[in-house]
Amino acid sequence: MSHVRSRFDKPADELVIKYTTSLPFDWRLYREDIRGSIAHARMLAKQGIIDPEDALAMIKGLVEIELEITDGKFEFKPEMEDIHMAIEARLKAKIGEAAGRLHTARSRNDQVATDLRLYLKDVLTWTIESTKTLQEAFVGLAEKHIGVALPGYTHLQPAQPILLAHHYLAYFEMFQRDRERLADCLERTDVMPLGSGALAGVAYDIDRGFVARELGFRSISRNSLDAVSDRDFVVEFMAAASLAMMHLSRLSEELVIWSGMEFGFIEIDDAYATGSSIMPQKKNPDVAELCRGKTGRVYGHLMGLLTTLKGLPLAYNRDLQEDKEAVFDTADTLLLSLKVAAGMIRTIKVRPDRMLTSVDRSYLLATDLADYLVKKGESFRNAHGIVARLVSHCAKEGKTFPDLALDAYRQFSPLFGEDVFNLGVDTSIDSKDNPGGTARRRVNEAIVAAKELLAES
Repeated sequence: MSHVRSRFDKPADELVIKYTTSLPFDWRLYREDIRGSIAHARMLAKQGIIDPEDALAMIKGLVEIELEITDGKFEFKPEMEDIHMAIEARLKAKIGEAAGRLHTARSRNDQVATDLRLYLKDVLTWTIESTKTLQEAFVGLAEKHIGVALPGYTHLQPAQPILLAHHYLAYFEMFQRDRERLADCLERTDVMPLGSGALAGVAYDIDRGFVARELGFRSISRNSLDAVSDRDFVVEFMAAASLAMMHLSRLSEELVIWSGMEFGFIEIDDAYATGSSIMPQKKNPDVAELCRGKTGRVYGHLMGLLTTLKGLPLAYNRDLQEDKEAVFDTADTLLLSLKVAAGMIRTIKVRPDRMLTSVDRSYLLATDLADYLVKKGESFRNAHGIVARLVSHCAKEGKTFPDLALDAYRQFSPLFGEDVFNLGVDTSIDSKDNPGGTARRRVNEAIVAAKELLAES
């Protein structure tokens, strides 16, 4: 019951056994493997393919084996090739030769494909929920800081004033797309391959629909060749995970920058920071940095699997064993990163005074001044040039717009009037009063819409 050697005269080389075994990592599929085997045994008995008493013995034995593994009492023997053979060998030790009938009308090819889909269905469900929790954290912060203004950046240079809530809701949108991608992936993962056999189907009167219902699958696969060799659903998950990690990495980058002394826009909670082994004053954003760093390993798993799959002929090939470690690590990394990020976001301390100071000392109203001149009759291109020269003048004089008198403005355009002093951060923000803009009214609408999206899910 170890490595299958039925037709060979010589045993496998010890290095070959070590090289080919997947038990050190695919043991994580034990729950899914047992679930699939129990449903398969019930179906075989229902169809009269095996004796009902044998099926009952199998099911009882499998339940006991699951408890053994869960309780840490199961012996994972190194000579076992994979989790499927390890469980079958233990079942034989428990119930005798009847265990050999469990593999009737199935192959390890469709068995492992089923296990992996069951596993990913759960992972996708948990990940979707964790993504939603992170979105809720952003909505909560947006509501709490609806009146806080800060510089919006392009090229990491101060550009225009925006609401902090608007900034937070940008991340809500990113993770909304992630959640939709994961849900879309779940639909294509929710297809049962069991019953496809090794590649051609099976020569027994099985009831695939019954097994699908037992296991909670929405549908069954339509082509046996494709079913045992398809790993598109794994690639889709890894691609969706890579995008989600990219968004987490962008968020982490901003948290690192914003928490630095030069910005000081936020303070990361002590529970999500670390100290230095040599510099007592340090408060390092290590959690955000690690989240940023772990993104690379998820990208690597995606590229690794795509490379593995690109040259495979139909149907099953042993290369597909290489998907397990990658998908396990991707799932673990993404799920933990989402949970940690949600906790970090919920506990962030915002410093509105530092944000407002940064707004005041920048030339963030330059675009508003250009728009002001356009509304007075100037063309936008001319207005752009006028304000650009005004900014250059202020920079040379060490002044900002509020420091200028009306005469100074009129040196650059006679269209400037007393009403130019009505321009400010608040008027700039609220002038962006269109769908998707940063005006308070629009951001409040966006918060309501975000809550509705969360409620619908």
